[in-house]
Amino acid sequence: MGELKLEKGKGSLTYLVRDKKGRVPVEQSSDVKFEIGHVLFIDIVAYSKGLITEQSSLLEKLKEIVRETEQFQAAKAEGKLLALPTGDGGALVFRSSPEAAVLCAMEISKQLKQHPELAVRMGIHSGPVNEVTDVSGQRNIAGAGINIAQRVMSCGDAGHILLSKHVAEDLEQYPRWQRSLHELGECEVKHGVKVSIVNLVADGVGNAEPPQKFRAVQRHRARVRWAEVVLGLLVLAAIIAAFVFLQRRPSRSGSTIAEKSIAVLPFENLSSDKENAYFTDGVQDEILTHLSKIADLKVISRSSVGQYKSGAPRNLREIGQQLAVAHLLEGSVQRAANRVRVNAQLIDARNDTHLWAQTYDRDLADVFAIQSEIAKAIADQLRAKLLPSEKAAIEKRPTSDILAYDLYTSAKELVGNLTDPNTTQQKLVRAIALLQEAVMRDPQFVTAWCLLSRFQARMYTAGYDHTAERLKQAYAAIEAVSQHAPDAGEVHLALANYYYESMRDYGRASSELALAREKLPNGAEVFELNGYVQRRRGHWEGAGPAQRAHSRAACAHLPAATSLRKPDADLRPRARSRSERWIDPRLASVGGGGLEG
Repeated sequence: MGELKLEKGKGSLTYLVRDKKGRVPVEQSSDVKFEIGHVLFIDIVAYSKGLITEQSSLLEKLKEIVRETEQFQAAKAEGKLLALPTGDGGALVFRSSPEAAVLCAMEISKQLKQHPELAVRMGIHSGPVNEVTDVSGQRNIAGAGINIAQRVMSCGDAGHILLSKHVAEDLEQYPRWQRSLHELGECEVKHGVKVSIVNLVADGVGNAEPPQKFRAVQRHRARVRWAEVVLGLLVLAAIIAAFVFLQRRPSRSGSTIAEKSIAVLPFENLSSDKENAYFTDGVQDEILTHLSKIADLKVISRSSVGQYKSGAPRNLREIGQQLAVAHLLEGSVQRAANRVRVNAQLIDARNDTHLWAQTYDRDLADVFAIQSEIAKAIADQLRAKLLPSEKAAIEKRPTSDILAYDLYTSAKELVGNLTDPNTTQQKLVRAIALLQEAVMRDPQFVTAWCLLSRFQARMYTAGYDHTAERLKQAYAAIEAVSQHAPDAGEVHLALANYYYESMRDYGRASSELALAREKLPNGAEVFELNGYVQRRRGHWEGAGPAQRAHSRAACAHLPAATSLRKPDADLRPRARSRSERWIDPRLASVGGGGLEG
């Protein structure tokens, strides 16, 4: 059965029978013609607490501000605007586009800065509306679009411009809106209904603080956070035990190993100057990065091959079985003055057969061409399909400045092995300085900018410099590189990492990862981070892609655990024991181009 609801119109009342959830039964409106309206609902906070004279003054000022907005006037002139007074505010229904409602809200917000006495909140939703005639013959507006917009608005505080998930999804298709949308999650409104809310903050308008309703939910989650940590540690112990058990089982049969699979083992440094080890690691890493851009290959991550250091005896068949790959790439690098010699050989790990080998003896400046040629030769030997876009990405030089490349690889090596937490901050500061010098030498050095952003963000999230300025520097690095390579997979990965770790904006992080995956189809760090993000969003079934990362990182038992329990970014090092701090591989291996370095 329904109940009688009275809804105020302009100087009149409209009578509708609604059910207990506030819905109009279908039989009442079967002949009503609905259209999609983009509704901006506006409300003066704490309006009823003021004196009658104060209420009238505030309402008149708000009406004046609204009517003077460009969007209001344009829509009214085109006959595409309906207005509904509500006593302490009103609803504007735009019949053009959702952008009209949003732009109008932004105009109102800007004008309200000059009137601090007006505490206003706004909510926007696109949904069905229809014009009705009330009992006094006046025009009125009804429909779910109005009701939901009001519910969205009710979730906010003074200064908030809140959008329904539906409106946000329409806007995020356009790049100019993407950085202004901040997902808040679900908000419970009347009748126990839950609506998904997105906060709009852009160009100095809106309220960046979470609404009070969401802060209450966050406080509740904080109370259960430690229980999750304890549970995660128990799960970690169980997974480690399972890993030890599986290690003792017979190796996987060759029939389960993909034919087009490869691992790039650490290259041997043959330079007389052993300090050039970082350069050798850089060559190996660049070749691996090139191969990871080829979708037709399965490429094992750098973290999984790090244990097979050059110089130590290697049983290639065993390594192939442990990593579940059919092929291995070995090599050596010798650097002297302005010359470099790179030796590479491709081996079939199933029978220890050498398939291809080549020695490159060239000028140091040609090292990038050498790395590209090796990657293309491997793709050819494994008969991997190489798309034109993948070929172009492989052939693109990371930088035109070999000294900038030296600085970049030095920074990666410096932070690549964080075994002592007491020196982490010092190493990060030094690495940041090296990367800043690298990008000064070559402002178009994409991977250096991305790594710089990541290290700046790590200073913030690890608590070494938890300031707004440090966070601003992390984002500034991404903005700088976006001017040169806005579509690069590394840039989207850096943005995803920034939104995940620094901002805890998991919706934006997920969107950026989808773009990164298109450019880095074999990037283990992309799939690993996606597992963390989906877990944070409560999409446990969506964490499955992390398993793809594990297949590329055969020794990834710790990432598997942390996809179930990863300490929050705002847990400072001083709040955790050193042993727990290094459980998380993203903290322990901050160096390198991806999550694991």
